[in-house]
Amino acid sequence: MVDEKQVYNVLSKVMDPELNRNLVELNMIRNLEINHFGRVKFTLALTTPGCPLKDRLASDARQAVMALPGVRQVEITFGEMTKEELARIMPKKTILPKLTQFNKVDHLIAIMSGKGGVGKSSVTAMLAVALCRQGKKVGILDADITGPSIPRLFGLPSGGLRGTEQGILPAVTQSGIKVVSTNLLLRDEDAPVIWRGPLITGVIQQFWTDTLWGNLDYLLVDLPPGTSDAALTVTQRLPLQGVLLVTTPQELAAMVVRKAVGMIAALHIPFLGVVENMSFFRAPDTGKEYFLFGESHSNEIALAAQSEVLAHLPITPEITRLGDTGKIEQANLPEINSLAEKVVELIAYIPKRTETEED
Repeated sequence: MVDEKQVYNVLSKVMDPELNRNLVELNMIRNLEINHFGRVKFTLALTTPGCPLKDRLASDARQAVMALPGVRQVEITFGEMTKEELARIMPKKTILPKLTQFNKVDHLIAIMSGKGGVGKSSVTAMLAVALCRQGKKVGILDADITGPSIPRLFGLPSGGLRGTEQGILPAVTQSGIKVVSTNLLLRDEDAPVIWRGPLITGVIQQFWTDTLWGNLDYLLVDLPPGTSDAALTVTQRLPLQGVLLVTTPQELAAMVVRKAVGMIAALHIPFLGVVENMSFFRAPDTGKEYFLFGESHSNEIALAAQSEVLAHLPITPEITRLGDTGKIEQANLPEINSLAEKVVELIAYIPKRTETEED
């Protein structure tokens, strides 16, 4: 019959990849029970209930214990460490100089809507590609922490983000666009990110301050829907030079996007303009345009934002296919190329904001 010493011995070889220490050393194994029928039962105390690595830790622990002679079943339940326990095991932070002092980002632009499902990520990705084709150095900060789409659009594999003692090394697309995203931290792109607001805001802040962006002409920030934690972090803590609003033709979409307009206006961040996505469908055989979602309401948003509609983007099945297969860099939409030219022209007249102003 297996004993506790054997179980703890094999579990001491299972590492937490984030803390780089084993489960026994971290005191993550609790309430160990072993019966005469070969069943081993214990609690795995996590650093946070929504830990994205919990399934991996449980799988590694179960595999290690099942390898012991006589073990027929391993039952693992999840627990949570107390704040005091966390304080004892978390590594002391080394104070490094803010990387924003060494990075040189000329223009920082947020792509925002307030409304979900309007194609912010697609617009962000295609705009980045269009700017890159102009010879600009471009990066994307994917601030949609719980529902990131950018890595899939560019065909970037999960786990493609690397960390060094100096900071985070972004993933790089085929055309040289630098990307940071939570989906690049996960081993499986389908793994959920179940984080509370403070953790989300902290990660976004780290993506800005702790990433080795280098010299960039444009850094585009892809925001999630809504006007809460993520949007507040980006708009209040990052020195945004301008915001690009994305909507679709429907009045419902316009109503929700106007909420974002109110938020940005209250924070005195300049509007670059409005992009209406899924504006129409152009028949490939005749070139005739069909307005599938009815009358456009994007002018109402532009009026509220005291800006203008910069682009009406068509519904294009080929763009959808390229995005789904990670080949968005092959997309070449004339309306996006025109949008990129307008953004370059508009941003040149807007004064840059400093982090001192934000603080």
